[in-house]
Amino acid sequence: MKIYTKTGDKGETSLYDGQRIKKDSTRVESYGTIDELNSHIGLAKNFVEDKELYNLLCTIQRKLFDVGAELATKDKAKLKVSIKKEDVEFIEKNIDKFMKRIEQPDHFIIPGTNKTAGLLHIARTVCRRAERRIISLSEVDFVNPNLLKFVNRLSDLLYTLAVYSEDNLNKVEF
Repeated sequence: MKIYTKTGDKGETSLYDGQRIKKDSTRVESYGTIDELNSHIGLAKNFVEDKELYNLLCTIQRKLFDVGAELATKDKAKLKVSIKKEDVEFIEKNIDKFMKRIEQPDHFIIPGTNKTAGLLHIARTVCRRAERRIISLSEVDFVNPNLLKFVNRLSDLLYTLAVYSEDNLNKVEF
């Protein structure tokens, strides 16, 4: 199989369900940002020494493929998977678990006292951008409410994991 198809040379791409769409559409921006998020999490994993955290990030990466597939499919009848309430609950349970393990800052912190924390903070900000793109998409087309909740909660989890990974919490002084 060739990596190049030449079908996108005029600024269009194929969705998962075969429909053609402009490469700069909000839908493509949405799933493209999820792909970017997945790559940032993959990079962060290279610096994680905590096996539980590493495994959680692997699970999140796999689930992000489901998020991307759902965003890349207009014809929902052709979807094999979709984000469900249980997926949101999984994220919430992990937020609660890791929040119990950290000092909960009541102030802004300067992110990145080590590589893992810094990269997880980058993933968090990319996740927030993905959420904004998905909200824009939801204004013009249907987006599964559970998918939007999942991405929103995921950014909270990534924040929690980043703080959990910090060597210390450097307070921002105003």
